[in-house]
Amino acid sequence: MKTLVGQERTLGGLPMGVVWGFVATLIFMAGDGLEHAWLSPYLIEKGLTVQQSATLFAVYGAILAIASYFSGVLTEMWGPRKVMVIGLVTWLIGQVLFIEYGLKLNNYAIMLPTYGIRGLGYPLFCYSFLVWVTYRSPERILATAIGLFWAAWSGGLYVVGSYFPAYMLPKIGYIGLLWSAVAWVLVGGIVGLIVVKGDVKKEQKGDPKEKLKSLMSGFTICVEQPKVAIGGVVRIINSTGIGSLPIFFPMYLKSNYGFTTEQFLQMWGTMWFANIIFNLIIPYISDKWLGWRKTIQWLGSFGMGVMLLVLLYTPEVFGSSFLALNIAGIFMGIVLCGFVPLSALVASLAPEKKGSAMAIVSFGAGMSYFIAPAIVGLFIGLIGAKGVIWIFAGTYFLGAYLMKFMKLPSEENNKKEIVLEKHAGKFFRNATNQIKGDVP
Repeated sequence: MKTLVGQERTLGGLPMGVVWGFVATLIFMAGDGLEHAWLSPYLIEKGLTVQQSATLFAVYGAILAIASYFSGVLTEMWGPRKVMVIGLVTWLIGQVLFIEYGLKLNNYAIMLPTYGIRGLGYPLFCYSFLVWVTYRSPERILATAIGLFWAAWSGGLYVVGSYFPAYMLPKIGYIGLLWSAVAWVLVGGIVGLIVVKGDVKKEQKGDPKEKLKSLMSGFTICVEQPKVAIGGVVRIINSTGIGSLPIFFPMYLKSNYGFTTEQFLQMWGTMWFANIIFNLIIPYISDKWLGWRKTIQWLGSFGMGVMLLVLLYTPEVFGSSFLALNIAGIFMGIVLCGFVPLSALVASLAPEKKGSAMAIVSFGAGMSYFIAPAIVGLFIGLIGAKGVIWIFAGTYFLGAYLMKFMKLPSEENNKKEIVLEKHAGKFFRNATNQIKGDVP
């Protein structure tokens, strides 16, 4: 597979088009995330149940998962710019319909499909750009490049998407915020389409069988490379626990400890601000010293399991201390950075089929938006908020266990070489001792 790389200036080894693409991602995701942390409480105040709100987000997540999968394979078939255009247009259509005919009329039956349509948008726009990044970035700084992408992604979705509403809600209200999101997405979308140049697609015949084969390549690669499938499962776990919190945790904090929605938004934004800062540090450490797999296993998976429980019990220990809640959030944002090398690790397991491998990673990211609200909807009424948090903490510990199977070929070869050296050493020692014993 060939990647067309023009004569382009670089910054820190990265093409400037990639760097500006990160800016576009941040702006686009800021628009996408303006309702992320307050929509569920708002809908419940307007008469929806927690289960109905969870169902809305589950439908959104299911469609988002499908779009996340196709973002990878369609990028290889059509190129990133075409897929990004589709993502931008579908997001805008879904947003307008959701506001005008869903929220304004408080019509739940309209909210479900229109919010779902919007779910097609950001995966097709952002994840197709991410595939392009994996092809355009040098291998030696691939994890760093992907870290920058996720820094931009989370910076828009969670930092700007939290602080901006916390400041603007009293001024323009909920509906005004949703309309302002259109402007953010338009600006980010236009910038992204301008700077993304070149292609990553294979030479493809018009044969429908060949096109179907390409569309299914993301799943067939799981059979060819089972580790890619494990990476997809870990990617689901990555976002499931953290993505579930805005659905029910603000109400839990408010009813039990008196925290307001605005305070949750500020804590949420602070947590993701810490995440952005360390998104620029942890991947560098991972590339240079710790290694991708161990970073994901111990800092990301195990660390998030621990910090999710710390966040849960912080109010019990410190009461309504906003400072204590923020400190717990900051540390959780830091350990979440441990998942950043996952995309680089999975892509490196299939160097000739990065788009297909990334399709599984993106599909995992999308599936988390379906699984998280589904778990909340199923269990919140049975075991309460604390029980749900424990479920998600358990999934992170499961992710830490799964990472032991995600060794790169080079890591496995080194292990084989060590074992071989031990056996060889033992053989030669025995042979030498036997010779010595035979000598009179």
